[in-house]
Amino acid sequence: MIQYTLLLAAALQQQPTQPLPSTPRVSPIARLVITPTQRTVTAGDTLRLRVQAVDSAGQPVPNARIFFRKIGAYFEGEVDSTGLVTAGSPGVMPVNIAALVDGMRPVTERVELRMVPGPATRVELSPRITRLAPGQRIRLEAESFSAAGDARQDEIAWRSSAPAIVRVNDAGLLTAVAAGRATITATAGSAKATLPVQVIATPIGSIELTPATTRVRQGDVIRFQAAVKDRAGARITGLTPSWTFAPGQGMIDADGAFVAYEPGEYTVTANFGARSADAVIRVEPRDVRRPLSVVGRLPRSRFNTEEVWIHPNGKYAYLGSGGGGDVMYTIDISDPTKPWVTDSIIANTRRVNDVMTTPDGKFLVFTREGANDRKNGIVIASTEDPAHPRPISEFTEGVTAGVHSAFIYKDPKYGTHVFLTNDGTGALHVVNIDDPYNPKEVAQWRTENRPDAGRSLHDIDVQDGMLYASYWNDGLVILDVGNGIKGGTPSNPKFVSQFKYDLEALYRDVAATGGPGYIRGTHTAWRHRNYVIIADEVFPASGVKGAKDESAGRAYGRLQVVDITDITKPRSVAWYEPEYGGVHNVWVAGDTLYLGAYNGGFHAFDISGELRGDLRAQGREIANLLTADRDGTMPNATMTWGVVVKDGLAYVNDMRNGLWIVRIEPRVLTP
Repeated sequence: MIQYTLLLAAALQQQPTQPLPSTPRVSPIARLVITPTQRTVTAGDTLRLRVQAVDSAGQPVPNARIFFRKIGAYFEGEVDSTGLVTAGSPGVMPVNIAALVDGMRPVTERVELRMVPGPATRVELSPRITRLAPGQRIRLEAESFSAAGDARQDEIAWRSSAPAIVRVNDAGLLTAVAAGRATITATAGSAKATLPVQVIATPIGSIELTPATTRVRQGDVIRFQAAVKDRAGARITGLTPSWTFAPGQGMIDADGAFVAYEPGEYTVTANFGARSADAVIRVEPRDVRRPLSVVGRLPRSRFNTEEVWIHPNGKYAYLGSGGGGDVMYTIDISDPTKPWVTDSIIANTRRVNDVMTTPDGKFLVFTREGANDRKNGIVIASTEDPAHPRPISEFTEGVTAGVHSAFIYKDPKYGTHVFLTNDGTGALHVVNIDDPYNPKEVAQWRTENRPDAGRSLHDIDVQDGMLYASYWNDGLVILDVGNGIKGGTPSNPKFVSQFKYDLEALYRDVAATGGPGYIRGTHTAWRHRNYVIIADEVFPASGVKGAKDESAGRAYGRLQVVDITDITKPRSVAWYEPEYGGVHNVWVAGDTLYLGAYNGGFHAFDISGELRGDLRAQGREIANLLTADRDGTMPNATMTWGVVVKDGLAYVNDMRNGLWIVRIEPRVLTP
């Protein structure tokens, strides 16, 4: 019934028709002949769907009109009214096709377009070893990518230039046979990568592994070093061991960085063929769990609750609304136990998705994403009186398709700018607000090798003149907008680097449970020390059959910690995935990460020290709270959007029921 109603509505919107009778007659259309039958298209290319409506005798039905509507893959591709499919990025795009004869029931059919990466243009190998000891075995991993940087799932062909020196099998496992040199080649299609390897002739006399013994907590990273010497005691350099550990759960990388997930005693081994060395690690509980309390509540049930922001003075909060809400609330939080609404701004938007003030607190910007006159963009308000913001200007030029997120950044050299997302093109827009009464665009920037149909910029973080863009299908993109590393400025952003990953492979279970066309992409980013913390927004294409309300569907998603010690080569080193729920907006204060996890509620994590591996398994969770309320827009449902931290309090916004003010209490000491 829903499918029929939506298709019929789409058809009626595209062309006026004669009024339908109250009970539409059975259509003469027996079936739809759809070509091509092989519906695979390379990302960046197009494909034309051709449809003919035929009757039971196989003859074309005159006056049948054909309509196309995609029903998923909202950020990965498009189909127009003529059936032209534009594949923006890899994924599966379901399309409903309806054939309609006036006064008759429509005949519909669903097809799925598989959008795949282009041919492999590069192969990357890891670890980049250079020397091996005789008899040593070590496994290489190879990843292949298209010209657009999309990950491929190729069968890699391995070859050694000198199998008598170094053998390699079909899985990339190297075996050092004899002293000498060999070149390992990994090939995917016409793309290949090579790795020169030397097997040393000098016999190993001794191996010293440091630290030999140590005591740490769960989640602490220990970096092992293996000092290798020959029989005369001279140092042998450049060797890379094969690392193993037992028993227990944890991980160790090719560089010898080890992290234990569980308390216990572990033995770490560095292997160099016939010789090896061990170290013993004693791991104690991390013991960071703390109680929390709800200090104050401001229920909201008329509309969904969206973004929250705290004025720099800490006395007022600003709360957005969605799901048809045209209102942004101002809330007095000077007494956090009794928050109350002092004022509101009504705007033609249906969704106030993002809110932020200038650093001095004199002005506020909120986004517009659903205006009925298509004049979306941003609204700028004066907060001269923080309790009663007053709209003073707006910016809509070029962004009328909608602005999902906006970030205000003041640079001592270049002034104050708002960095905007564009729902229509996926471009970054930079707007100068040195004169907030007269905002002026100074730049645009967008990713290359991607049509608009597959480009989506979802969120922005700017710190120290560097911009961290959550580019959905294109992962994390880092730009210089005033830092100077690449000569960038707000009016001339310069590309620094990109971290892109295989969303289809990461979330194949979501597709398996809810079908193709699900929502998934890099949603938000936050710079912290030498890391960028990114979180994916993931929702299934369909919910649980026969269920409703909270039980009908759930969010998914992974948070990743990206190491940017070398900012030109970002790499993922740690992750967190809730047992239930998703990962949405994050906030970091000190060594604590605060997270809105949608159905999973509010979470706080210890992120002190170096981060590696599965953070959830390491006992790093400090506290969590399910922000459900029986008087919400969906009773007793949790949909935690995010959190802002100010003066030791966490201001948690739940889509279903409003604002929660939470304090994490001191640790309770057990006798």
